[in-house]
Amino acid sequence: MRRTGTTRRAALAATGALSMGAVLAGCGDGPETPKGSSPAGSRADAQARARATDDRAQRTLRKGATRVSASLLARYDQVAAAHPATAAGLAPLRSAVREHTAALSKGAGRTTPGALAAAPAVDARAALKELAAAARRSADAHTESLLEAEPELARLLASVAAAGAVHAYLLTELAKDTAS
Repeated sequence: MRRTGTTRRAALAATGALSMGAVLAGCGDGPETPKGSSPAGSRADAQARARATDDRAQRTLRKGATRVSASLLARYDQVAAAHPATAAGLAPLRSAVREHTAALSKGAGRTTPGALAAAPAVDARAALKELAAAARRSADAHTESLLEAEPELARLLASVAAAGAVHAYLLTELAKDTAS
């Protein structure tokens, strides 16, 4: 007597064929990954590369901001040396700019000094007005950098830019009080 219906051998063959079809369907459709790596590893590598690129961009941004503040600090030194009568009024502002430069340079790596500005004006009042303009330009440069900065650096740049704007105002007032 012959059996009708599904045999164990036929069921196993059908299950094997379905399994093999599923395995083959999974191969080759997705992106190829190098031997020994997984898609999760590829994502992690891509994220690591993105972080490294972002870190480099932030370091470059810090270097530029440090250069701006360092050139302003050099300008303060030039005016104080050229006009000793203004040194006492410039001392607290110069000290703040030195602190800003130090804070910005953290994490910037090695920075190259910017070009020195031309000698300050012979007249003390004019030299202070030039210094006020340099402080304004510095504040504007820091404000412009805010758009590209990560949050912590953005807060620092905002503070330094605000202080630069105040310095410009105070220098303008000091120029009014200074004899020519």
